[in-house]
Amino acid sequence: MIIFDKLWITMKEKNFSTYRLREKCDIDSKTIRRLKANENVETKTLDKICTALDCDITDIMEFKK
Repeated sequence: MIIFDKLWITMKEKNFSTYRLREKCDIDSKTIRRLKANENVETKTLDKICTALDCDITDIMEFKK
């Protein structure tokens, strides 16, 4: 299972609110809800998030069995 717990930690470290992430990445509130629920998110969205946060993909998600 892919989980996004690291995203919220990285956002806190970089002082990013969900509002700021939505604005900078041009994503909607439904996408934020999907991230919080560890549901499917498009790779282009993950790319936008990594770019906005200036981080690696492993800083926002991880695989857990």
